[in-house]
Amino acid sequence: MGLQIDPSFHTYGQLRFKVASLTLNNVNLYLHDLKYAYYYFSFCNFKWHFAMKNQQQLLNLLKENSRRTVSDLASELGLSRATVQQSMARLEHTGIIQGYTVKINPHFEQQRVSAYIMISVVAKKTTDIVRQLNKHSQLDMLCTISGQYDLMAQVTESTTEALDLIIDAIATLDGVEKTLSHIVLSRKVDR
Repeated sequence: MGLQIDPSFHTYGQLRFKVASLTLNNVNLYLHDLKYAYYYFSFCNFKWHFAMKNQQQLLNLLKENSRRTVSDLASELGLSRATVQQSMARLEHTGIIQGYTVKINPHFEQQRVSAYIMISVVAKKTTDIVRQLNKHSQLDMLCTISGQYDLMAQVTESTTEALDLIIDAIATLDGVEKTLSHIVLSRKVDR
């Protein structure tokens, strides 16, 4: 069924089409092709969903401990080592995994002092302020937020005096209108 190329087009120098006759046999082939396409795309959707589920499980395992071996990850996920390595390479190549990091012992972290600083900025200077804040090694996190303030930063220092200095340094940046600081007293959950 469908279009067929006229074999004589080579001699005439032009392409001619003729519609094949619609027979019962052609209808059965067409229905068979539709059924095959349905099952193929259903399988592809299942395979994609399965891959996404495994990808999320892999990411969760790596968040818990990024130093796990590929063999350990593969046995935990019930997949082959090659599949896990390919998934990790694909996640790295697409930028979903941007690096592997160290998780620091919470007892060590409790010896350090952190603060969340909400920052209100002049709109035209936001890019410059973000660039300047990014230069501070004490900066753990910086994000834009909605509401009265524009940015929220998390900074960590070894002493309250050093923390006070970095908070003052942020408050005096050109373009910062006001800040509001919240000192972290204890961490209840830290993933």
